[in-house]
Amino acid sequence: MHLPAKANAIYNYMVVQIRKVLIVGGTGYIGKRIVRASLAQEDHITTYVLQRREMGSDIDKVQLLFSFKKQGARLIEASFSDHNSLVDAVKQVDVVICTMSGGHPGSLLLQLKLVEAIKEAGNIKVNY
Repeated sequence: MHLPAKANAIYNYMVVQIRKVLIVGGTGYIGKRIVRASLAQEDHITTYVLQRREMGSDIDKVQLLFSFKKQGARLIEASFSDHNSLVDAVKQVDVVICTMSGGHPGSLLLQLKLVEAIKEAGNIKVNY
């Protein structure tokens, strides 16, 4: 299949440059599908999933995270109330994919905290 030049460049960037992907919101409706798709690319990508300290004892989410771990994902524990833990998480990866829902109260604030951590970490580049 022939790809347009821009699409081919993006594909090549992803295969060659992207090695470590952090998925935030990996236990949600869309997030778990992104995690599974990323895990399927194990030859090219190491999948990291943010494990929020605030999650507490939500047994369904804990079980899902550990099933991801069994499949090869690496769990990174961080807290949105601890900026440094978010920065440390972001510094370990090449790409951050945020699948957090915008429909929950306070989720926009959490996403802004993640953006601030990405800015401070300084290792994530934006490509279009």
